[in-house]
Amino acid sequence: MEQRNNSPQKKQFPYFTVILIAILAILLIASFMQRGDNKKISRSEFETAFQADEVAGVYVYGTTVKGVYREGLDKNKVKLETFQKSNGGSYDFYFTIIAGSEIDTLIESIKAYNNSHVDVIWYDERPVEESFISRIWPFVYIILIVVFFIIIFKSFKRMGGQNMDFGKNKARMESNLKVRFKDVAGCEEEKEEIAEIVEFLKNPKKFTDLGARIPKGVLMVGPPGTGKTLLAKAIAGEAGVPFFNITGSDFVELFVGVGAARVRDLFETAKKNSPCLIFIDEIDAVGRQRGAGLGNTNDEREQTLNQLLVQMDGFDVNEGIIVIAATNRPDVLDPALLRAGRFDRRVTVGYPDVKAREKILRLYAKDKPMAKGINYADIARHLGPGTTGAEIENILNEAAILAARAGHSIITQGDIMEGTIKVAFGPQRKSAVVSQEDKENTAYHEAGHAIVSRTAKNLKQVVNEISIIPRGMAGGYTSPSAEKEMNYYTKEQLLDRIEVAMGGRAAEYIKYGRYTTGPSNDLKQATQTARRMVTEFGMSEKLGPVSYSGDGEVFLGRDFQTRNNISEKTSELIDQEVKDMLEKAFQNAIKILNKHKDELEVMVKVLLEKETIYSKEVDMILEGKTYEEVIDFVNKREEEHKKEDSEAKKAKKVQAVVENEYDAQRMQEIKEKALKAFNGQDEKEKKEEAKKAKKTEPKTDLETDKTKQKKTPKSGIKKEQKPKTKKDEQN
Repeated sequence: MEQRNNSPQKKQFPYFTVILIAILAILLIASFMQRGDNKKISRSEFETAFQADEVAGVYVYGTTVKGVYREGLDKNKVKLETFQKSNGGSYDFYFTIIAGSEIDTLIESIKAYNNSHVDVIWYDERPVEESFISRIWPFVYIILIVVFFIIIFKSFKRMGGQNMDFGKNKARMESNLKVRFKDVAGCEEEKEEIAEIVEFLKNPKKFTDLGARIPKGVLMVGPPGTGKTLLAKAIAGEAGVPFFNITGSDFVELFVGVGAARVRDLFETAKKNSPCLIFIDEIDAVGRQRGAGLGNTNDEREQTLNQLLVQMDGFDVNEGIIVIAATNRPDVLDPALLRAGRFDRRVTVGYPDVKAREKILRLYAKDKPMAKGINYADIARHLGPGTTGAEIENILNEAAILAARAGHSIITQGDIMEGTIKVAFGPQRKSAVVSQEDKENTAYHEAGHAIVSRTAKNLKQVVNEISIIPRGMAGGYTSPSAEKEMNYYTKEQLLDRIEVAMGGRAAEYIKYGRYTTGPSNDLKQATQTARRMVTEFGMSEKLGPVSYSGDGEVFLGRDFQTRNNISEKTSELIDQEVKDMLEKAFQNAIKILNKHKDELEVMVKVLLEKETIYSKEVDMILEGKTYEEVIDFVNKREEEHKKEDSEAKKAKKVQAVVENEYDAQRMQEIKEKALKAFNGQDEKEKKEEAKKAKKTEPKTDLETDKTKQKKTPKSGIKKEQKPKTKKDEQN
């Protein structure tokens, strides 16, 4: 199977459509031209005019006959002369004879007419003088018709081919994936659970020799965004095998049998590329329990599911093929899909805890310019349980956008915290027109939440930020987080949560003695918590340890009614218990705020002044610091932030100047070098440098020996003397 490119494909030019339109245009033009010619007559019309003595003369060009009519003697003579001089160019009518033998019959008829009539019909036979276009036009006409039918045939064939492609699977094959287990943070236990699958894909003989059977299918269950797809890619990347990625909805089509055909094609393609890994995302789209429909149960989805069941554990043996599926609705899957031999191993990928969130933060921050001294543990704790890896990646992306918008060269912890609040509540609406009365009401509301949250005995929360700036649909917000990660809550802790939710309403009542629509969402959350305590957690003394909760969603594939039947009396008791819990929590919140009434007023004044405060200011206020001391602390911190921003901007400007100077110097060197090369100076300088280097280089031992041999020794060895001549002897 070829690897599909996910990049958008360029649209091809519709050549066949253009050619087809051109052919139709030519045929239509030729047809209209023929229809618009009013001089063409039929053979019978000519015979009628001939018998009525209305024809004055004819020209015969091959099988084409042109002629003129009689219209009085005087006019006829002039017309006939013009017709003769123009060689038939000025004619009144023409017609075509199909058979050439009919020309002889026509000539004989004219001769017989001339012998028996006074008015003679002039006639002349001329050889055919056709132009090149007129000669080839019949052939062009035939070719155009043939091409037209060929294009129509190919179009139907191509449409038929596309229909046949419905049975081809839509899986995207990826080879040489670069994702590894180190790129997946926060799920160490899940990686250990699937590590043996990697070993099997690398060395299956190690397991088969011992008679071991690797799980044919692995079902990854977990909320959206927890990293199920990333884990599947990491398995394929670690094993170095092809990775087939497809979603459950890609199997099902309108036409019956297409889904089953795609399943067969997928496994046949996987066998050719084994060992490999097939990943089916959102398998609940095709793997829902059979018989779930209200009408005919033998629908296309069930046929697709049946084929998938057969391929995973049927008569065929898929050596080296492991199927991994992901879903966040395992409760709706068909039981046959979950039995041993199919998806016989389930890996739960849950929400990351505080340590896992810190690892995910560090992983996604690795490729970003982060400021020094960022407390990732504090941010991870602030994010709270239930934050997924996808949400953390989105928060860091928002932080990078906010930093770029503010002109920062690095991402600070403040940018990350602002990104967290933006994702949770929406962007700030500083331009929103808020009256002073509403602003003060919001300040009391948020201060009530913060004080009750910070002073709750059993909950032990930290208030990270309080703001009265509108965000999204909220007029303000309070962002608390637990001091330590909690997986289970006691009854007292849940009651504290209800008190915190009631804190805003209690603060408004203490100040104004009235209620507003602001706490509507707080009441909703408090009511849900109280009802779950009564119906799910068995925390009501009157009702006892009984669960009265029904399924949140009615699934027609299992039962038409899955909700538990509760009597009217029990329903009344549940409602009364919920009401009592909420009323008691409201009164407790009022007591707490009356106890800290001075701190409430100070916090409201600081909020009205600064609009946003953080955990340090909240702690200072609850410790008894005055309004002036808190404001002074905030002002000093703002000055420090401004100083840091100013220094960062200066450093950025200096860096930019240095880079510009370096670029300018480098460009000047390149220009000088190019100019020298153009003038030939570069080569001259190279030659001179080579000569200088040659002179200064020390001589080798071989060169030294040659030099010594050339020199004459001063002593020790005499020169060889020439023989004396007679003249020398006489002298």
